[in-house]
Amino acid sequence: MPMSGSRAFMNPFMPNPANPALGYPNFSMMGSLGSGFYGQNMARMPFYGPYPYGPGFNYPSNLGFAGMKVHQNRYNMSRLKRPSGDEVSRFAGVMLEDVVGKIHSICKDQHGCRFLQKRIEEGNQKHIEIIFNEVAGHFIELMTDPFGNYLCQKIFEHCNDDQRTKIVEAVSPDLVTVSLNMHGTRATQKLLEHLTTTQQICTAMRALSMNVVTLIKDLNGNHVIQKCLTCLSPEHNQFVYDAVTTHCVEVATHRHGCCVLQRCIDHATESQRTQLVDEITHHALTLVQDPFGNYVVQYVLDLSNGRYADALIRRFVGSVWLLSVQKFSSNVIEKCIRVAQADTRKALIDEMLNRERLEQLLRDSYGNYVVQTALDLACSTQKSKLIEAVRLLLPSIRNTPHGKRLHSKLHRETFGSNSVPSGFKFRHPKLSSDMAYRPFPSLVNMPNIFM
Repeated sequence: MPMSGSRAFMNPFMPNPANPALGYPNFSMMGSLGSGFYGQNMARMPFYGPYPYGPGFNYPSNLGFAGMKVHQNRYNMSRLKRPSGDEVSRFAGVMLEDVVGKIHSICKDQHGCRFLQKRIEEGNQKHIEIIFNEVAGHFIELMTDPFGNYLCQKIFEHCNDDQRTKIVEAVSPDLVTVSLNMHGTRATQKLLEHLTTTQQICTAMRALSMNVVTLIKDLNGNHVIQKCLTCLSPEHNQFVYDAVTTHCVEVATHRHGCCVLQRCIDHATESQRTQLVDEITHHALTLVQDPFGNYVVQYVLDLSNGRYADALIRRFVGSVWLLSVQKFSSNVIEKCIRVAQADTRKALIDEMLNRERLEQLLRDSYGNYVVQTALDLACSTQKSKLIEAVRLLLPSIRNTPHGKRLHSKLHRETFGSNSVPSGFKFRHPKLSSDMAYRPFPSLVNMPNIFM
């Protein structure tokens, strides 16, 4: 006799009696079920049972049969990851003295590592000494271990200065290699947070100083350098600024390097910031055209320091046209026009008044935005010259998307922001036909419906 109620299990390849309209799956399309575009009825078919991701789970209908398999695999993996009672209770009631001589092996086990961490957190110096002595010769190995690195971090927090000095001296020859590891980078950062003596700091500095750029460009290593910026004093993190200044272009044009360089600016003293900005300014023309370097240039412009910004912007005078037609540098030129001092802004806009180059800017998908920004921010004399120059060129580009925008902008500049160019059409977002612009009816001629 079949089971009834919530525990009844339905075969997904049979019709559902609770909802016959769902029908049978299309077996001719079984080869395409994995794509999720066919067999949607199967995905919508309810199953009955109390278990999550099991027979009673209603799978998302947009995932199809492939979605059913994904959810089932996740359920199976979650069961595999769930520790059994024996594993959890393996260290229940165990004293630290019971595992002496085995600490190195159990600290690479998930539950053994947690057991040792709890003993350290208790603050018993005798226990800390026992654990430290057994792992002292294995810190490099443990710092890169998926579980052992957590024990290392706990030791760094609770050990005394003498023990910490021994750790730094032991790991310093391989500190760069450890820092490049996905687990080791966290342990290294924790070690840097808890350096207390000048000897410890100097040892760590010497270990990292020869490979600053390598660390900056690495997915894991760059976090170690950022930790140096936040945890070390300006005197002790100067080695980072020296390396970044020497390799400014290499760092600034890298995916991770451009972010680290911005953090260097954030944490710098006045002299360190000047050191960096001067080098960025010197290489500004190269950086502004780079996918990552342009963000460094913009970051300097956003510092709200007139001296830094003016010196940087003047590096672009004479190259405005070239930079305005490039994807990355065009954004920077727009920002330069916005933040520049009046005389520097005038020098930038003067370069656009050349008829031949202005026409190329107006036709360019990036350059036309620079011209529009110049129209917004130019002084009255320059704006009049720029409007007149654009108006002469407008007939040749009027039918382009850029030309239509400029035509509308010039009309607003001339007749006010609320006017609409003659013959201008609005396209309704849901209708294919254009609708001619008509003004709203005057309220004077509207019938009074409240009388």
